[in-house]
Amino acid sequence: MDAPFMAVKWTRSAAIALILALAACAQAPQPAPQPAPDTTQAPSPTAPGPIPGSATADESGFATDTSRESVTAQREMVTAANPVAADAALAILRRGGNAIDAAIAAQAMLTLVEPQSSGIGGGGFLMHFNGKTGAISAYDGREAAPRATTENDFMDGTGQALPRDRYRVGGLSAAVPGTLRLLEMAHKAHGKLPWHALFEPAIARARAGFKVSPRLHRSIADDRYLREYAGARAYLLDAGGAPLAVGTVLRNPALAETLTLVAERGADAFYSGTIANDIAAAVREDTARPGKMTAADVTAYKGKKRRQVCGPYRTWLVCGAAPPTAGGVTTLMTLALLERFDIGKLRPNSAEAVHLFAEAMRVANADRLRYVADPDFVEVPLAGMLNPRYLTRRSAMIDATTAMRHASPGNIPVAQRRTMLLAPSEDAESPSTTHLNVIDRDGNAVAMTASVGGAFGSRLLVHGFFLNNHATDFSAVPRTESGRPKVNRAEGGKRPRSAQSPTLVFDGSGRLVLAVGSPGGPRIIAFVLKTIIAVLDWNMDIQAAIALPNRAVDGDVIVLERGTELEAMMEPLRAMGHEVRLRGLTSGLHGIAIKDGVIRGGADPRREGVARGD
Repeated sequence: MDAPFMAVKWTRSAAIALILALAACAQAPQPAPQPAPDTTQAPSPTAPGPIPGSATADESGFATDTSRESVTAQREMVTAANPVAADAALAILRRGGNAIDAAIAAQAMLTLVEPQSSGIGGGGFLMHFNGKTGAISAYDGREAAPRATTENDFMDGTGQALPRDRYRVGGLSAAVPGTLRLLEMAHKAHGKLPWHALFEPAIARARAGFKVSPRLHRSIADDRYLREYAGARAYLLDAGGAPLAVGTVLRNPALAETLTLVAERGADAFYSGTIANDIAAAVREDTARPGKMTAADVTAYKGKKRRQVCGPYRTWLVCGAAPPTAGGVTTLMTLALLERFDIGKLRPNSAEAVHLFAEAMRVANADRLRYVADPDFVEVPLAGMLNPRYLTRRSAMIDATTAMRHASPGNIPVAQRRTMLLAPSEDAESPSTTHLNVIDRDGNAVAMTASVGGAFGSRLLVHGFFLNNHATDFSAVPRTESGRPKVNRAEGGKRPRSAQSPTLVFDGSGRLVLAVGSPGGPRIIAFVLKTIIAVLDWNMDIQAAIALPNRAVDGDVIVLERGTELEAMMEPLRAMGHEVRLRGLTSGLHGIAIKDGVIRGGADPRREGVARGD
């Protein structure tokens, strides 16, 4: 359901009350977004100057330049994970296309130039804002398990989970792709240019070829599974079996043909006929790790329009995607838990700021792992999770100076007895993902996160694209030792839980001020939250907010980005009672912020993304 912003201002209490009322009335308990809370002059992002930090290295060993400045524009902006994809999207905008059109062109191109992260063989979530009507729409293109899937598919004969290399790649790992159905739904509702025109840049580039980037080269070199699969090996390794060198011109005529069929016949060309048959055959005929997908599974896949999740944060309204991603609700919960603290007065990289961030995330994560899964299979109590009284009680668990060490899920009422008996599911999502944002000259906006799962997904190359490995985002061990079923266990037709967090933020008059998202597997939520807080509470420029050192929570452990000034916070945080570790937290954040009519775009210096605008 779309949620329009009306040309009036609402009080904060009215906004909260309406969120809860509509959530309670929904057939599936998913709260609809409401008009923004009252504010006569909502704070907006400003550029405070350089952010203290240092050049860091991502997990691929590439230097991270934290001195990059945001890109400004007056009319339209694209941020995407590869310059070729961003250029394709901007070209569509210059031809008169809108935000949805540009997003489709970017994702088609990313299938070609960033195959390790996303593509038409994967899935994702898309948030859309209509600049004319104020309507917000949320689209779910998350992959679905084959109908023959059982909860024990990733178990061995002794009741233990299979070794990771037995189920994280190959046919067993693949779920039915959703990206093209997602894009087609969004285009039918909001697109402007003809569908076929949006694939022309990617088709032309697939035929002419593109230069292998440093990141793609490194992804190939770091992957030990590609050489096990003939199609992937022939495409990404040279005649001697070495990773394609940086600058190698890589052509993909098979993908050009696939995209041509999709351009001419729509998504049905992918979900039926030869392509659907060959997807299923590749999955089932994988001799090492056969899966259960059939052509009928592919044909039956449907994209879904979900009731988006929105809630107030101070003087703003934050909107995200609904389950089966946990990104939207966990983002809102964490912000609500932090709201009683004056975060804006803390230094961004201080131990106090990291402590509060981690404590709030720990509490929200406990509920995420217990309650969130595919809402078509379990009741997700979003109204209860976002209830202000409940969140006030949960926030009271947070002490400003002392770690709680562990947070258990709260007791949230659910109507379905089956859901009451479910147990929390551990995180399983892989980090290879992409995020893009678009704002067009009419004020329409898109925030889209898409993925093939792990790097190159299942490693199965079909008709020029890689199939995802998102079936393995379900709990590998489906039940607790006592036999209690886990909320995110595998079931036929079910969509695995995700942390993807495409997010839109509005001021008190319903004006868009921020579009943001990131790759990162279960850490996506932390990366996005860091950026939202940096822009809203610390008044940072969007590029500085993205470059700010990452911080995340893995279970009961705080994880700090290695090679940044956060390293100096390890001992102060340990003194508060935290367990702390350093990691190469390679996000892929992209964001667009708007202030005083100026559009500012930021791209993560940890990867090769860019912002482009006019």
